[in-house]
Amino acid sequence: MRLCFQCGQEIPAGRTVPRDAECPHCSSDLHCCRNCRFYDPAVSNQCREPQADWVTEKLKANFCEFFSFLDGARPRAAPGDASSARDRFNKLFGD
Repeated sequence: MRLCFQCGQEIPAGRTVPRDAECPHCSSDLHCCRNCRFYDPAVSNQCREPQADWVTEKLKANFCEFFSFLDGARPRAAPGDASSARDRFNKLFGD
């Protein structure tokens, strides 16, 4: 199941996503880093594909030849995670 990174709505499955494709629900670009299975903000270049060129705008359409639409949604942090992490930090190092 393909989901738009912007609105979270399901995108009809197709074989390829053209560079100029837009989400039918929110009109955001679909052929962009944020919808790619290689996108990972925690790695160098924010991309797990080592041969991919740097893309400045991760939310806009690009010409990356390694683009592959992410199947499913990216895991998101639970709303309480930030405060519980802060609580654990304060507990460890004191206020």
